[in-house]
Amino acid sequence: MSEAKIFYQEDCNLAALDGQTIAVIGYGSQGHAHALNAKESGCHVIIGLYEGSKSWKRAEEQGFEVYTAAEAAKKADVIMILINDEKQAALYKESIEPNLEAGNMLMFAHGFNIHFNQIVPPTDVDVTMIAPKGPGHTVRSEYQAGKGVPCLIAVHQDATGKAQEKALAYALAIGGARAGVLETTFRTETETDLFGEQAVLCGGVCALMQAGFETLCEAGYDPRNAYFECIHEMKLIVDLIYQSGFAGMRYSISNTAEYGDYVTGPKLITEETKKTMKKILSDIQDGSFAKEFLLDMSSAGGQAHFKAMRKLASEHPSEVIGEEIRKLYSWNGEDKLINN
Repeated sequence: MSEAKIFYQEDCNLAALDGQTIAVIGYGSQGHAHALNAKESGCHVIIGLYEGSKSWKRAEEQGFEVYTAAEAAKKADVIMILINDEKQAALYKESIEPNLEAGNMLMFAHGFNIHFNQIVPPTDVDVTMIAPKGPGHTVRSEYQAGKGVPCLIAVHQDATGKAQEKALAYALAIGGARAGVLETTFRTETETDLFGEQAVLCGGVCALMQAGFETLCEAGYDPRNAYFECIHEMKLIVDLIYQSGFAGMRYSISNTAEYGDYVTGPKLITEETKKTMKKILSDIQDGSFAKEFLLDMSSAGGQAHFKAMRKLASEHPSEVIGEEIRKLYSWNGEDKLINN
């Protein structure tokens, strides 16, 4: 495989967006971050939302002109779609496709709908992706700190011959080029992102932490102690890995912990685990996961399975004890992600 190129600030020219109107469709986690960062970088940004959106007033208060998605798409030269994957195809068909003009650039922060052919744009528009590798609040806070979150860039369709240049300018506008912008494809981003989320970052890590919590509780240990050891301390370890890799983490922990790492990790993550991971990847690559997900999210599916899984997960004993434990933290109440 050839090594993918990484672009930095000196490779990007914000002037590629001069005279262009950027419509950010959606004003949630990613939407507000992209919009505010690009606006503060000097771009002309408008917001597209559905009628009655709770975000409408907030976007206006933060200095944006807000329109319906259809109106915003009609006014824009660059349209960045930042709503949930399962809602994008219907919104595109209803509000964006009728208002696209030749030479427009349609943008995404995840390749799901393009790769799985839920959205098929006309051939006379650019189709690109800038995907920050971090949540929206981090994209925003890093920009405000004068830094940035690394991004992926992909060009699916280059109708104007300037798709990459404009996408790189967008990456610069939201702060991503400060950290680095890695070249990829819609297929690679989609398949690796879904796999990482399911097998490691969300599905794998959460299941591992909960299994450890359950094992200690079933052995008679205090659930609060189990929470600290198997869930709370995960951030400490991940922060060390984020900063200095596995070697840096192992340098920072005790010899006892490091020895246990080497001898016990392979007992947990076995060849059978790898076989399961390969099956998960296969289901992503052949579209099985996308089909299952979209069916459950459809009006026919009614999100029945999704809502049942969410309810069951919220009732896990580690969530109950975790809420109690987190009240002890000195930073309790600051920047809560879920407001009950």
